[in-house]
Amino acid sequence: MSNPTQNEPDPWVRILNGKRGLHLVVLYLVYGEWRVPWSFRVWRGKGYPSPSDLACKLLGTVPKQLTQGTTVIVLADTEFSTVKFFNAVRAKSWRIVVGVRNNRKLQDGRTVKQLYRHGKRGQQVLLEGLTKPLTISWFWLKRADSKRELRFVVSSHPYSGAYLVMLGRKRWAIEGFFKTIKHRFGLHCFGQSTKPGVYRWLILSLLSYLLAHWIDQWFLPPVLDWKATCDLTLSILFPSVLWLKLLRYLQISADIAARHGFEIVLKPIPT
Repeated sequence: MSNPTQNEPDPWVRILNGKRGLHLVVLYLVYGEWRVPWSFRVWRGKGYPSPSDLACKLLGTVPKQLTQGTTVIVLADTEFSTVKFFNAVRAKSWRIVVGVRNNRKLQDGRTVKQLYRHGKRGQQVLLEGLTKPLTISWFWLKRADSKRELRFVVSSHPYSGAYLVMLGRKRWAIEGFFKTIKHRFGLHCFGQSTKPGVYRWLILSLLSYLLAHWIDQWFLPPVLDWKATCDLTLSILFPSVLWLKLLRYLQISADIAARHGFEIVLKPIPT
């Protein structure tokens, strides 16, 4: 990979849907009580494979041992509601639940949004470009600014309208994962610009998440609090790191103790 000149943009930082940053496509497995970021790809911008193309490749990384004899449901955001992605999921005989834009066209020329006024949740529709019908439903999503937004979701399986909405809402679990790994495991703090540097930081963040999740599953019931889980993981797997953090805290807090007439003295225990 050639280094960008001063006037060229960073090849790893792109703008997608108005957001500038390192854009990842993540395959996130939910298997029993486990929540595992299984694999990822970096979207590199125009002229490279699209997020939907990358997602199709990620589907092939799922181990067959996990999918044999069980119902597999692929939950995906609106960005992945492409004909290619639909066909890739169906080729594996899996079920798909994915969001669609309200201006997505049906084969009869109508848009998805028109179904809200003249249709019913749970009905079968045929999207433009597809040969097999899908079940569609919709719900109102309350945004951070308190405004509501009408969202549509489709499925390759004939779920009821209400149940399809419930499955569609589960797609937002991936947003919770991204918030956790960015703000609790440092994913948003990467400053690397080279390909090896970016991948090292991503892998370190994902490994730290997996270690904490692994430790959390030892406890019944699980802690279910990421800060407490991180502290617990440090104390079990990396006690020396936790001890150094404590020493550092005592060092910077020595003046506070002195103002109250105390002196902090650390002595080794004789062996």
